[in-house]
Amino acid sequence: MKQLRIGLIGDRDDGITAHRAIPRALELAAQATGRALDGVWLATERLGEARLDEYHGLWCVPGSPYRDTEGVLQAIAHARRNARPFLGTCGGFQHALLEHARHVLGWTDAEHAENSPDAPRAVISPLPCALRETLERVQLLPGSKLAQAYGAHEAFEGYFCGYGLNPDFREALTQGPLKVAATDALGAVRAVELDGHPFFVATLFQPERAALIGRLPPLVRAFVNACQENAR
Repeated sequence: MKQLRIGLIGDRDDGITAHRAIPRALELAAQATGRALDGVWLATERLGEARLDEYHGLWCVPGSPYRDTEGVLQAIAHARRNARPFLGTCGGFQHALLEHARHVLGWTDAEHAENSPDAPRAVISPLPCALRETLERVQLLPGSKLAQAYGAHEAFEGYFCGYGLNPDFREALTQGPLKVAATDALGAVRAVELDGHPFFVATLFQPERAALIGRLPPLVRAFVNACQENAR
C-alpha cells in the first residue's frame, strides 16, 4: 500500500504548540486508518522548488507571518485549482481567505493586516479580542464537511491567534463557492470550506492541539481520509 505524503506548508518551529501537535495528530490518524503516512515540512521560502503534485494533500499550518507569503498563496492556489485535499489551520485559514480574495475575486490589493496594518483592503484584521491559549465553543454549520467530520453541530476547540476575517469583507468573500462552515457564539466566522472541491477546509482554531492529550482530531482524520481518496 502506497505511503500517503502530506505537505506541511509552514516554517517549522517546535516552540509553536501546533507544530509539536501536528506530527502527533498525523501519527494518530495513521494508526486509526492503518495507512502509512509521512508529513513533510515545506519551508515557505522554498515552496517554489517543491513538487506539490507529489503530495496527496497539503496542510497550511499555523505560524504566520510566514517567511514567504507569496509562496504560501501559490501553494494554496495549487490545492484549490487541482482538487488537492487541503487543510488550513489558524494562519492557514487566514491565508486561504487571502488567496481567495486575490486569485478568485481579483482583489490584487487584498492584504493581511499583520503584514500591512494600514492596507485599505485588509481582509485579515486584528480580532476584537485576541484568542491566545483559549478554548471556545464553535457552531458547525449543518451539511458542512466540518460538521460531517465531527458528527456534531458544535465543538470546543483551542486557539492561539490574534487575526481573523475582517467582517467588512465577509459577505463578498463568502457569497460564492467559499462558504462559512463554523462560527463562534456571536456569529463571527471561525471556519470556511470550498464548494465543489473534494476537501478544502480552513479553520481559525487549531484542532491539531487535541493530539497533545492523545485525541485524534476529527478534522485531521477527515483530511487524511480525503488524502487516501486522492491517492486512489
